[in-house]
Amino acid sequence: PLIGRLMFELPEEMGLIAVAVRQTQGKGRGGNVWLSPIGCALSTLHISIPLHSNLGQRIPFIQHLVSLAVVEAVRSIPGYEDIELRVKWPNDIYYSDLMKLGGVLVNSTLIETTFHILIGFGFNVNNSNPTICINDLIAKFNREEGTELKPLSADCLIARTVTVLERLIEIFQEKGPNGILPQYYKYWVHSGKQVRLGSQEGPLAWVVGIDDYGYLQVHQEGEGVQSVHPDGNSFDMLRNLIVPK
Repeated sequence: PLIGRLMFELPEEMGLIAVAVRQTQGKGRGGNVWLSPIGCALSTLHISIPLHSNLGQRIPFIQHLVSLAVVEAVRSIPGYEDIELRVKWPNDIYYSDLMKLGGVLVNSTLIETTFHILIGFGFNVNNSNPTICINDLIAKFNREEGTELKPLSADCLIARTVTVLERLIEIFQEKGPNGILPQYYKYWVHSGKQVRLGSQEGPLAWVVGIDDYGYLQVHQEGEGVQSVHPDGNSFDMLRNLIVPK
């Protein structure tokens, strides 16, 4: 893509973001196709991360920071704190634990001692099809709580997401994972969830958190805590199943 070529040609201090109105050739994890109609917030952002830094040593955490930034972009607005937008490990944005509203894809290239990161993120702001959108959640909240919160625009939420992400990266670089995990856990969908390992008849395990490198930790009775890598497993939220590929 164009942004992938541009990122190496611009001065280091210059930021780079591409914003799309709609997307027909987007990419998801594992080579999946990502189709996005009008009404979605769609962006690709370039950032540089030093290899010898807290985040440079834990690159898988970036997708978690971006997912958290999207949720915080909405829930940090006064009055919008209780809109039921959440993060699903490793890279999805959810309405409660019921429906996916968006996702994050991170590609990294290491050149000498700098990671060049391309962050693609998209989330449904204003299109009620095929599932639900953020403004539907706001309208639902208004009906249930008697409030008059205004709908949000894709442009506003992209700008807020980037601003929040910059702050989260600063905190992570200064304090490491513990600087952001309390907030991440506040908004994630997995607290107290049980999963099956390997198959629907596999052993039960409890989701306990994510480790220092951003991988999911599960606790299996008698086996202790183990980390599950996102690239080697599919995590089926609908069936609470972790399947080693």
